[in-house]
Amino acid sequence: MYIKYHIIIRKYIEVLANLLHLKTFLTGFILILSLLILSAVGFFIIDYKYTYAGAFEPEKPPDGTNILGTDVLGRDIFAQIIYAIPSSLAVGIVAGAIGTIIGSLVGFIAGYYRGNLDNILRLLIDVFLSLPSLLILVLIASYYRGTDYITMALIISIFNWAWPARQVRAQVLSLRERDFVMLAKLSNMSNYEIIVRELMPHMMPWMFANFINATISAILTESSLSIIGLGPQRSITLGMVLYWSLSYASIYRGIWWWWLSPVILLGILFLSLYMIYMGVTKYFSEREVII
Repeated sequence: MYIKYHIIIRKYIEVLANLLHLKTFLTGFILILSLLILSAVGFFIIDYKYTYAGAFEPEKPPDGTNILGTDVLGRDIFAQIIYAIPSSLAVGIVAGAIGTIIGSLVGFIAGYYRGNLDNILRLLIDVFLSLPSLLILVLIASYYRGTDYITMALIISIFNWAWPARQVRAQVLSLRERDFVMLAKLSNMSNYEIIVRELMPHMMPWMFANFINATISAILTESSLSIIGLGPQRSITLGMVLYWSLSYASIYRGIWWWWLSPVILLGILFLSLYMIYMGVTKYFSEREVII
């Protein structure tokens, strides 16, 4: 058992090393790592009280003291950005992970067992895919206004599982007819063992790529809800920083540093995750990688 897990871990390290040789993946990885390092260093340098109203002079342009300026309430924008980056990433990661895990499990069960169970799960998947997800999320977020970023991630994950479930189901329907699955059944392996040990390794590359894509989608959804005032108002996220800037008409009042900072950071965040996604899909599409 030790040898098997040792081989699996070594295989993952080998795949990561190969991915880092791709310029697209490496660039995205460096960008996202830089944001995390910036945020981690900021936690030790910048006091959280700088995000409170009245901490500094209001509407102060960027200078040596406040490198990104202050807002109309005297809050340091750089401090808000530092604390907003991990919150926005956490929303995406939590919602993306929950959506990918639940969707994959539903897809594996529906595709492998088929029959009436597949019919019920497929109907459930189609229902969730046909619903206007953003509209329903707006209604749910309106009911839970004033929540934190973790609760917001859980709300977003309600609709994050259906698409991966459909795709995994389609792949499993094909994989279950392969010879290695027939051999596993002849070896008296249980259905659970076949799914986990035989089918799931073939889907791991796709699941990882979907997780990155789902993370991007979740961050975009949180930002969209925040801009219209339905974001996690108990937490600081990039979307909420942008919401407060728009609420106080920063564009019309010429406070460009207030709205420009979260817009640039969101752009860098989306770009880095997208480049990682492109690198992963390119790598796995060029070779059959079995973990």
